[in-house]
Amino acid sequence: MPLDPLAKRFLAMTAAASPRDRSRPSPEARRQALAKLMQFARADVTAVTGMDGVLPGPGGGIPYRLYAPADAANEPLPGFVFFHGGGMVAGSIETHDRIAAALAQTTGCRLVSVDYRLAPEHKFPAAIEDAIAATQWVCAEAASLGIDAARLVVGGDSAGATLAAVVCQESLRNAGPAIAVQCLICPVLDFEDTPPSRQAFAEAHMLDQVTLDADLADYLHGDADLADPRISPLRATKFTGLPTAIIHTAEFDPMRDEGNAYAHKLLAAGVAVDHVCHEGMIHNFHAIGAILPQGRLVLRQIGGSFFARSASRSGALLAADQRLKTRQSCPESAEYNRHNY
Repeated sequence: MPLDPLAKRFLAMTAAASPRDRSRPSPEARRQALAKLMQFARADVTAVTGMDGVLPGPGGGIPYRLYAPADAANEPLPGFVFFHGGGMVAGSIETHDRIAAALAQTTGCRLVSVDYRLAPEHKFPAAIEDAIAATQWVCAEAASLGIDAARLVVGGDSAGATLAAVVCQESLRNAGPAIAVQCLICPVLDFEDTPPSRQAFAEAHMLDQVTLDADLADYLHGDADLADPRISPLRATKFTGLPTAIIHTAEFDPMRDEGNAYAHKLLAAGVAVDHVCHEGMIHNFHAIGAILPQGRLVLRQIGGSFFARSASRSGALLAADQRLKTRQSCPESAEYNRHNY
């Protein structure tokens, strides 16, 4: 399918407002750019309550924001630990306020949005340490938060989805909290290889290679191993036993191929997967709902993935026999897939 006309127009507008010669953005420029972009977030949220707090972390207190549907019953609800995107360099609970609120409403969860430490002030693995600590804290404090610890979701968008995938893998590896579902939106999952979609959409498709390289340089130490699963979750060696996955990718996203490959790796390991590759869409489309109607739709679709199945107290938010419910017709690379499926 061709690039969505509204997405094409938005990309043309952003290109016209950008300098002709793209140079490496500074962390501050990156943060300002993301904050401006997130002003286009629209999620049709009607009634959600929010409360700010600070949870203990390995580098000090970690700010968080707890959301709940306004009509939530006075009983434990499923919990959702959410990590914002921004390349580990930008973003906050403020930039992603509308997205987090919408996910709380559409999923019926009490959602904890985590303000983890950012690079370059705090390099790898600071963000991962905070993400793991936050998930452990939510599980330990579930009762006081009004959360049913047996129905715990961990998710995020873009680099936040990286953190969510790593938290799930680390939890499995180290007998951590029991996570029922991982929710990955336009996930960044592979820096060890360069999939075809990263080459095809390296420029003028929202998240360009210059920005990716800058984020990675700010986030990692010079001697980092890009095949480390904490950096590239697609490079993990064990997928069996990971939580059920809800994965949303976009056809014109540089990260499309690695997200699709992760869905297939989970599937091959016997993990239930609900995967949608959105035709005509670009990276971060879910956060541009003021311009792209699909941005609002995908947040409702994620909620539908919960409500279409019973959120049983056993933690099975997706039916056990639903191995892959896929609604994608996006292109896939046979060569990349041979190495990664």
